[in-house]
Amino acid sequence: MSNKLKNEKSPYLKQHENNPVDWFPWNKETLLKAKNEKKPIFLSVGYASCHWCHVMAHESFENNDTAKIMNEKFINIKVDREERPDLDSIFQKSLGVLTGAQGGWPLSMFLDENAVPFTGGTYFPPQEMHGRPSFTQVLENVSKVYLENREKIIAQVSQLQMVFKEFNRKNSVLKQDLEPYAEKIIQYFDEQNGGFKGAPKFPQFYIFDTILHFYNKTNNQKYLDVVEKLLLSLSSKGIYDHLEGGISRYTVDEKWIVPHFEKMLYDNIQYVNLLNNYLSIKKSDYLKKKLKQTIKFINSEFLIKNNLLGSAYDADSDGVEGKYYVWKYQELKDILGNKLEILLKKYQISENGNFEGSNILVEKLNPKINEESGIAEIEQKLLEIRKKRNKPFFDDKSQTDLNSFWIYVNLYSSIILNDRDMLEKTKKNIENLNQIYENKLFHCYNDNKQIDVFLEDYVYFSLLLLSNYEFTKNKTSLEKCIQLMDEAWSNFFNSGERVLQKNKTQFNDLFVEPIDLNDNNIPNGNSIYLLILNKLNNIAPKKKWNERIDILSKSFHSYMNSNFAQMFSYIKVLDMCENNITVTINTKNINTFEKVREQTVKKFMDKATIIYKEEDSEDYFIICKKQTCSPKLKNLEEVENYFKNL
Repeated sequence: MSNKLKNEKSPYLKQHENNPVDWFPWNKETLLKAKNEKKPIFLSVGYASCHWCHVMAHESFENNDTAKIMNEKFINIKVDREERPDLDSIFQKSLGVLTGAQGGWPLSMFLDENAVPFTGGTYFPPQEMHGRPSFTQVLENVSKVYLENREKIIAQVSQLQMVFKEFNRKNSVLKQDLEPYAEKIIQYFDEQNGGFKGAPKFPQFYIFDTILHFYNKTNNQKYLDVVEKLLLSLSSKGIYDHLEGGISRYTVDEKWIVPHFEKMLYDNIQYVNLLNNYLSIKKSDYLKKKLKQTIKFINSEFLIKNNLLGSAYDADSDGVEGKYYVWKYQELKDILGNKLEILLKKYQISENGNFEGSNILVEKLNPKINEESGIAEIEQKLLEIRKKRNKPFFDDKSQTDLNSFWIYVNLYSSIILNDRDMLEKTKKNIENLNQIYENKLFHCYNDNKQIDVFLEDYVYFSLLLLSNYEFTKNKTSLEKCIQLMDEAWSNFFNSGERVLQKNKTQFNDLFVEPIDLNDNNIPNGNSIYLLILNKLNNIAPKKKWNERIDILSKSFHSYMNSNFAQMFSYIKVLDMCENNITVTINTKNINTFEKVREQTVKKFMDKATIIYKEEDSEDYFIICKKQTCSPKLKNLEEVENYFKNL
């Protein structure tokens, strides 16, 4: 046998193609091989920019003695979690069920010959340490237990399937007041540092996006305050890249100072999205600057062929975490000479540093420095020197859901920043995606695998198409959105659970149906599907939209009580459906159309649906909220006045 990853496209799988381990991809042939040979499976799930995945690979998967044990005793399968989010979701949950341990990456699961998990872990060290057994001990023990208890282990499948059914158990609540969930979650807010208390610390943007929604609805200042505190903390501390823009995935401390240096596209999309929504409410030149810098960074440094974006930058360069981003005090002194004093006015920099003897750039609180000081030129000089260093590995795998989500967010940024060039470029990017997916929608690669597209790909691309209609009156986009929404319902709706599952119902190759209602890296596809349904029902009312809205709304309410902290995007969308807002525009005057669109977006962001009429009458505009509508407004001034009083 030999390593079978050489023919795979995933950058993560390619990183392992020369391991002495006989790796296989997850497919029908591999699963059949395990069944025929009656051998257990070792499943390793990770991603290309995952630090601890690299560590375990160097320590164990590149070790000939360890590989020998793996090859003799297991069928070894390697999976990129971003290629198969459905699989990752199920096996992360399985780890919690089987061992009580928290999931993460690398995910190291042991499955029976029918691909049903029976034990697992995350990172295993090469030698026993801190109470963790060595990986070779684990391999030997698991193999022994499986050989001695094979039939018992195989028989456990029905119990495990029952546990997963319990995960999806509903209560009898079909409708409820949603604002109390926002009240409940902010009890855990870290008032000193922003975000939620504790470490490691993740931004969890979708929660704060929903809290901001309730500020818009209620004008309750405490909702705005927690969002503002988060954004100002993130944008000034070490999690933010002050030289180039963009944020890292999380910090290991509670003050947002020491990041785990990997930069993920999905985090930066949501950072920009929350900045958009905040800046639509309150002006901040400081945050606007961070918004522009991050958009520029993503649109240049994540760009790959076909005008798409890749997925992530690694934390490591030259095998050292954070090496690309940090600075020794003496190094800065040598580069800047007496201009170091200017840098010290803006950033907390010391000889001892704040990270392993080096400095992560962290802004001082209220730095007394202005642009005339030459700080921008100093930062540019440092960036140019940094770019000569070896860059972290870039995972250039494009993902349809993330590319669609990014372009969608750029549409709103173009209005918030009054940037016509950005709007035109964004429209071109939408056209580009339309051409790429003209014949078939796929997640990463158009390679005709049976499982190659997921719920999130359908809904985020549909959301982009619908928004393109709202921003530009593009009817073809609207029609394509309607077509994809029907396809998604047909492919992903699970009639037993009355929600949408992650992969196509007819092609599931996992031991349970992947019902995943949690907001994870991005807001869950189920909540986004409901958002689109509500907008479509406003634009082109149909019985089927109403029926689906009813089914999903009731299902989401019935799951909410037991899982609200993981369902904040649903809380926002359900509340938007309850407080439905529409703006109807009937004008042939391009200038008037653009101004009303701009006013609508800045006032409501995604919370209002824009509807276009093409009647030969005089211009009119109608604004409705919860079935209460304005009279026909005749001009921009009347629209602006109505907005002020709404």
